[in-house]
Amino acid sequence: MKRIWKQVQQTLRILGAGILAILVLVSSTVPGGERLEQVRAYTRGVEFDYAGWMLAALWDKGQQWALSAPRYWDEKTQRQVVEDWAALTREVQALRAESARIFADPSVSDPQTAAAPVLARLRAREAEQARLGALSEEILQIQTRAVLAEMGLTYGKQAVPSVLYRISKLPLALVVSPREVIRQDANISLLPDMGLDEITALEQRVEQELGVSALVVQIGGVAVYPAMVMETTNLVYLTDTVAHEWTHNYLTLRPLGMLYDASPELRSMNETAASLAGKEIGLRVLERYYPDLVPPPPAPPAAPQTQQPPAEPPAFDFRAEMHITRVEADRLLADGKVDEAEAYMEARRQVFYANGYVLRRLNQAYFAFHGAYADTPLGAAGEDPVGPAVRALRAQSGSLREFLNRISWMDEFADLQKALQP
Repeated sequence: MKRIWKQVQQTLRILGAGILAILVLVSSTVPGGERLEQVRAYTRGVEFDYAGWMLAALWDKGQQWALSAPRYWDEKTQRQVVEDWAALTREVQALRAESARIFADPSVSDPQTAAAPVLARLRAREAEQARLGALSEEILQIQTRAVLAEMGLTYGKQAVPSVLYRISKLPLALVVSPREVIRQDANISLLPDMGLDEITALEQRVEQELGVSALVVQIGGVAVYPAMVMETTNLVYLTDTVAHEWTHNYLTLRPLGMLYDASPELRSMNETAASLAGKEIGLRVLERYYPDLVPPPPAPPAAPQTQQPPAEPPAFDFRAEMHITRVEADRLLADGKVDEAEAYMEARRQVFYANGYVLRRLNQAYFAFHGAYADTPLGAAGEDPVGPAVRALRAQSGSLREFLNRISWMDEFADLQKALQP
């Protein structure tokens, strides 16, 4: 009876923390501002309901915690469950693709009948996937919390906030930037099932009627509570993303996260810090529980050769080419050449496409969104100084704990610049 009561208490703590998170996070999911309200005139009917999603997810998490057994299993059993879930998810994805192929095949006169066996198996496997998915989530949460404790990122061995995530179909994001400068003025979450025709129509209407640059993008995770994470069988990506979104939840309880939308610099500081932390924590989870999945270290630079081999065309470097594109687009915009900048970005999009990178659109909104993730050099951030400064702060910090403790209490970019002064 005592054990049951403790489980009920923990469930209530999870629900209570989650309701508090809803009050904090929903208020910042759709930031205020005149431009935002102008854009929302076009999106109110298709906006994602975070409050409803979080309440349902928190209720499920509370029940799972009270009833599930993974925290009592040994590491070998925990790993086997996670691997079984990943294998089952691969099968589910293959069955979905097969059913879609049948319905798209013009030679199939009765696709409903032809696909019936596939759909029946899909429904059965999805039910099993949901059962194993709940267990897998609990296991990865336990493993991530243990690693956070090892890294000194807990209080009394408790992560604050606790690591909670849920695999979910993620909302889309409508990003809006001025045409004259690359800057995110709005980021509105939309229903995940919008068709491409609806997406392009929304982008065109917002651009034409408000005179802005707009782009609907897919995202890999959302730092609500529990965090939303996309379905994937890639455990390297999954451990990184779970840790990334937890870092956002951690920062939300401190000035940096609370001020996420206060300026482009603070947004970039948040995203770059979370990306750096997500990679470090995720890698430690792999090393601790899935060592055979740890990615190999980057190859050392090749030694100089006295005799040069025959010249070969260099491989297309996506990040380097994107950096070049951002720098030139910024230069053209700074010179007031908006039409020329947009024509240049479209021409560059076609270059990326020719080299195997399918970008539906490449515009100011694209860079306003992707440029905030500056945990590695080059890329869509261009010459923005924020990313290098965050990376420099991490390099001079003795541990991830020290880095997060320093940056999380900053409330403007000037604080970061001051911290880097000799």
